[in-house]
Amino acid sequence: MIILAVDTSGSTASCAVTENGTLLGYRMLYTKRAHSQILLPMVKDMLAETGHTVQDADIFAAANGPGSYTGLRIGISAMQALAFAGGKKCAGISSLEGLAWNLCGRTGILCACLAARKNLCYCAFFESNGRIVTRLTEDSILEAGDIAAQIEHYNEPVMVIGDGAAILHESCESFLEAPMHLRDQSACGIAMAAMHTEPVSPENLTVSYLQAVKIG
Repeated sequence: MIILAVDTSGSTASCAVTENGTLLGYRMLYTKRAHSQILLPMVKDMLAETGHTVQDADIFAAANGPGSYTGLRIGISAMQALAFAGGKKCAGISSLEGLAWNLCGRTGILCACLAARKNLCYCAFFESNGRIVTRLTEDSILEAGDIAAQIEHYNEPVMVIGDGAAILHESCESFLEAPMHLRDQSACGIAMAAMHTEPVSPENLTVSYLQAVKIG
């Protein structure tokens, strides 16, 4: 089974293609250009270098939130269009779950954390046994102090993935931080999560936004 995955939920744009659990190709860019300008050309070039075409993909996977409103719509729309054209299935993956799968080789508690606004972060906790990532909490938007309290509640080392780690440092120092090459949203994490997700028809691929709750 070939999975084509993209993540356009943040400041990076990335794409990956896997076949039966093997990573065939991966590209990631920090860019000031719009994701709509670079995503499909990047996908096309990556596939060409692996000897594949869009038509070879069996599942089209995309990060479906939380994250940048415009970026998410671009990734979802692109995967929907390609799936519709080929009569294929799609997989919508939480941006936070994709982050957690970046560290599926680690054993222990994982905190996927993305900066939202001011002192708020998008956050979810997961546990990895070194091969499979299991969700512990639903995606939510919380103040950094509340996330720090949850980290301390586990009474064991917790590794934080995502740019929200910089905000958490103001409230908590008792956590580990993912290494540089695994810290950001990645289409590789989306592809791995998609291997464990029931695919849906393209029209059912939707964006899941988390609305910030007004504090105070």
